Amino acid sequence: MDFNVKKLASDAGVFFTRAVQFTEEKLGQAEKTELDPHLENLITRADGTKNWTEKILRQTEVLLQPNPSARIEEFIYDKLDKKLPSRTTNAELLGQYMLEAANEFGPGTPYGSTLITVGEYQKQLGGAEREFLHTSAVNFLSPLRNFLEGDWRTISKERRLLENRRLDLDICKARLKKAKQAEAKAAAAPDFQETRPRNYVLSASASALLSEEVDKAEHELRVAQTEFDRQAEVTRLLLEGISSTHVSHSHQTMLVSVKEMARMNHCFVFFQKIAQSSAAVCPNPVSSTFLSGPTSPGATVSSSSGQRPSTLTMEQTQLPVTGTRKAKVLYDYDAHDSSELSLLADELITVHTVPGMDPDWLIGERGNEKGKVPVTYLELLS
Repeated sequence: MDFNVKKLASDAGVFFTRAVQFTEEKLGQAEKTELDPHLENLITRADGTKNWTEKILRQTEVLLQPNPSARIEEFIYDKLDKKLPSRTTNAELLGQYMLEAANEFGPGTPYGSTLITVGEYQKQLGGAEREFLHTSAVNFLSPLRNFLEGDWRTISKERRLLENRRLDLDICKARLKKAKQAEAKAAAAPDFQETRPRNYVLSASASALLSEEVDKAEHELRVAQTEFDRQAEVTRLLLEGISSTHVSHSHQTMLVSVKEMARMNHCFVFFQKIAQSSAAVCPNPVSSTFLSGPTSPGATVSSSSGQRPSTLTMEQTQLPVTGTRKAKVLYDYDAHDSSELSLLADELITVHTVPGMDPDWLIGERGNEKGKVPVTYLELLS
């Protein structure tokens, strides 16, 4: 191999000189040029962006793919620049097993029919999950990786170059300071002990050499200052560009949040359909609250009453009761019909139940008023 010995020796000398300057700065034996406060603030902000981006990226990867082996496989495919094979989700696999079991037990049997219904919905849930994982990887994880592997590497490279330029500048400042000190010392204490012309010639020659050394150091300092200022400007422009990265990441974060919310809504719809389909097979398959949704206990009763004609009326409240207790109301509740009792937060009421009553509801009494109240709105007292 053809080595450029002169360049190698020159680079080694520069590296050694910078190392000496850096060590002396750490020991407090050399002056250090401070960066512009605005540039220092940009560097601090950039370091925070990099650190938090790494943490968010790692935790999102864990959230989307809890299996470490699968994450390693995805990493290898990404580094090899190959497309990752489509992976069946657990919900899809469960749905497939249910459909196969239904075929073996007989689609016409009650168990087989239930397995077919639930299995189809599980496959739909798995498909929605797989689509969400793909969308998150493309719209959220990829921009974070691109920042760390692209923009941040460029910024780090320019910052290292800026640090080298700063060290060179401080080396030139120290060299100029030493040259001026030597020149001043020579001018302050001339050697006139001998009067021979040869001594005057030597003294004048030394003075000229010292003056030349000062001029050379001043020139090197101007060049180093120019290179430092140019590199500082380049680094500043790159660091200011992180603001646009924040805007982009903010947009991607909101986008993936909307996608996740849409997936959750789809999952709720699927589970609701499962519950409604199961109601035809099981007398009381799930809580009536789940059948009707999470927002309205009154709607729960009306939904479940469509499946079972056993809506509790005021006449039924006269049946034998059990478990009379005091209860504190946690939230305001407006009655949806005459069989329910409106509630005010923090008030105390008496509650009890009747045989065969929906477990999500109790009979509440307040003075002469009586009606059904949702259990989730109460804190039962001993």
